[in-house]
Amino acid sequence: MSWRSSIYYPGNPDRPVPEDEMRIKSLLLRYMIYSMKDTAMKWMLLPALLLSFSSFAQLKDYKLSVRGDTLNRVDMKDRRQGPWVLRVENLRGERGYEEEGYYVNNLKEGTWKRFSLEGVKIAEENYRWGKLNGKSRYFTYNGGLLREESWRAIDPANPYDTVAVYDVNDPSKIVQRVVVKNEGSSVKHGTWTFYDPTQGVVIATENYVLNKPANTDGTLVSADDDMKPIDIRGAKAASDTAGKKPATKPQAIMDYEKKNSGKKKVKTREGSTGL
Repeated sequence: MSWRSSIYYPGNPDRPVPEDEMRIKSLLLRYMIYSMKDTAMKWMLLPALLLSFSSFAQLKDYKLSVRGDTLNRVDMKDRRQGPWVLRVENLRGERGYEEEGYYVNNLKEGTWKRFSLEGVKIAEENYRWGKLNGKSRYFTYNGGLLREESWRAIDPANPYDTVAVYDVNDPSKIVQRVVVKNEGSSVKHGTWTFYDPTQGVVIATENYVLNKPANTDGTLVSADDDMKPIDIRGAKAASDTAGKKPATKPQAIMDYEKKNSGKKKVKTREGSTGL
């Protein structure tokens, strides 16, 4: 269900305050009850009247849609609750938008949709604990799909969380379990897919495990491949940067070492004074 363009925005600055609106709705419902001839029906509708009165009494502010829906609710603790529709106007070259979704204790929850001011859907995001969680999809202003993102929200009540990493090719297979420290924000987790918005074909994919690049099987991509030790077995001496062969000893020194290789080591002076 969409509430866009259905909020009651009266042009009169003397808009009734929530208490007056509550009183008006209660009076209307009361009139409907007392105008009924069927006594049994009156008693059936009486609880509805009491429930309506108590629910509105718990709200500090709200708006009414043209269909009578109660939107943009603010409770007595100044927390956003229930269905909301937000509108941002064009500003300094930035295009405006409208978005709709649910709040739970001032935090976004569930699916939120964003539309251009012309009515084109440009984003669809999923939230948990006020953070991105699951799939998010983004579109051009012409409606073409741009990309799909995958996020993981961590329960803010827990300093750490254990996350199962699944094989991308076999979602039923758990590759590993990772303990994650709660940094207070969502992390990239899963496959990100990028599309050509005009033709709708996939042009690139990226895989993440808890904000780190991953292979398609869910294993992490090592960032230290260039630092791995080199296997020197069977390796040959490399040439220098000029392409020349490695330097060798002069022939005279080689002849001297060969000539004295089997003899007793000759004692030589080191130039020290012995002090």
